[in-house]
Amino acid sequence: MALASTKMKVADEVWIVLALLHREHPKQLDFTIEQIMERAASEANGETLRPGVYVHIVQHCVANRPPNPGRYRMLIETTPGRRRLFRGGDVYDPAREGAKTVPSRDDIPSEYAHLLDWYHGWSQDSVEDRIENDPLLALRGSGKELWADEHADEYVRRLREGWE
Repeated sequence: MALASTKMKVADEVWIVLALLHREHPKQLDFTIEQIMERAASEANGETLRPGVYVHIVQHCVANRPPNPGRYRMLIETTPGRRRLFRGGDVYDPAREGAKTVPSRDDIPSEYAHLLDWYHGWSQDSVEDRIENDPLLALRGSGKELWADEHADEYVRRLREGWE
């Protein structure tokens, strides 16, 4: 069945497409908007994509962007032009609080229901895995050599010497 011909919500279609990409490329942290669109076209089996697919990938489903008007929390913009699936602990726009993060099993074709089970395990990655794979979190602890030889208070006192 082509996703484009289903009656499901476009947001659920976008989630399925990105979940498929994550499953197919488990070492890839995120995907470009173009990669997601190409996979959506592939999943459409030659049918024309519904017009809302692109805007859902770019805006409506993206948790860390202001809602306009869609307020789903299904994707995260990792860097401009790149997306991954949302998971608990991700930072999101407060106006999207309580919004849908995954499709309901009853709202998607049965052949894609296994993705919900896969997602549950994938989204529970350990904190260590997230730190290792997040460039900002990976900086945690860097610069600790600044404090290696002296207590923090002594370091600050030394920096402030000569101030009035």
